[in-house]
Amino acid sequence: MRLVLLGPPGAGKGTQAHAICDRYRIPQISTGDMLRAAVAAGSALGRQAKAAMDAGGLVADEVIIGLVQERIGQPDCASGFLLDGFPRTVAQAEALRDAGSGRVYHVVFNPPKVEGRDDLTGEPLVQRDDDREETIRRRLATYHAQTAVLASFYGSMADRGLPGAPVLITIDGSRSIDAVRRSILSELEKVG
Repeated sequence: MRLVLLGPPGAGKGTQAHAICDRYRIPQISTGDMLRAAVAAGSALGRQAKAAMDAGGLVADEVIIGLVQERIGQPDCASGFLLDGFPRTVAQAEALRDAGSGRVYHVVFNPPKVEGRDDLTGEPLVQRDDDREETIRRRLATYHAQTAVLASFYGSMADRGLPGAPVLITIDGSRSIDAVRRSILSELEKVG
């Protein structure tokens, strides 16, 4: 279920959103909350939003649309979501329509039942630019150069046995989604 509440300020949209989200167990997605979080996180979209807000202007549609598209692609939105404060313009509504279901597929580990179509709505699937092979290769190179070393960092902290030290759990993520999930939960139970 994908919902958009429309109404003027003070009409009670936020109040009703809580009840609807509780009833249908879907997340409430507030663009205001997302903007504040993106600004606090210092993300690229957050910096663009902050510049507009600091100047007293409206945040550009592209920034808002980018934030919403990122958010509805997250796993908790697979069954639906309620949008609060979005869309505010026709351009935003068109972008929302074009964003599709928000469900995520993988050609090997989580393919759609019908190639190129969303399982629930039948809408055509869209491959994001950041999921293209050349982009993934660049992201993997960056990961190996900058982020992979964190396993050694956290592993050495855990090896020292210091109180409150992090626990490093390594999971083979190349297996099916369910197998990876079972491994993660099993390992977390051991340290829980």
